[in-house]
Amino acid sequence: MLDRRLHLHLATWLGQWPAGPGLHVVGSHRRARPAWDGRLRPAIAVSAGASTVLSVPPDRVAAVRDLARGRVGRLLPGLPAAVGRPGWAVHDDVFRWSMAPAPLPEAGEWTAPTASGLPSWLRLFDRPVLVVRDDRGRYLAGVGIKRHDAHGHELAVGTVPAARGRGLARRLVAQAARRVLDEGAVPTYLHDRSNAASARVAEAAGFPDRGWRSYGVYPS
Repeated sequence: MLDRRLHLHLATWLGQWPAGPGLHVVGSHRRARPAWDGRLRPAIAVSAGASTVLSVPPDRVAAVRDLARGRVGRLLPGLPAAVGRPGWAVHDDVFRWSMAPAPLPEAGEWTAPTASGLPSWLRLFDRPVLVVRDDRGRYLAGVGIKRHDAHGHELAVGTVPAARGRGLARRLVAQAARRVLDEGAVPTYLHDRSNAASARVAEAAGFPDRGWRSYGVYPS
């Protein structure tokens, strides 16, 4: 049985959850509004077992359903155009969540995303980010929290090449996940299915692969 927070997150984020077997294309006004970073996400899907909910703007439901009735292999390549964003990127990710992050020691400190020396991707966040610096104050690794709604917060992590292999990413992800749970939401973690390094971080931080998938259309 799913945790209530995850259920509420998916129902809010997608516009419907759960669903029966097969692909369910649903309309949600959230797909026509800016996401956590001020940019659109005009298509978001989550697959669990034999069931998939694909959330698109209400005025694009018919076009996406027509596309989905064709060959399965046409769906992802044709999805950007079907939601009115030809040329945008399609992400195809593993979808993970955790209710019990690994009991790893804390590694970072929470700081403003406007603090000096942070990479550009962490500056997209509007609330504190979790950062590790070296003894000279240089950035090594960080986590930002994508607050999709009140119930589900997605973690994004990055480590500079010179600091990889030290276990910083997994410790930061577990630390941030505990904070999300303390705030009453469920922490989620998405990564490309071919990204073995990110998969290892997720597993070590307490985010198992349950066979769930998420795909969608993102700004290029």
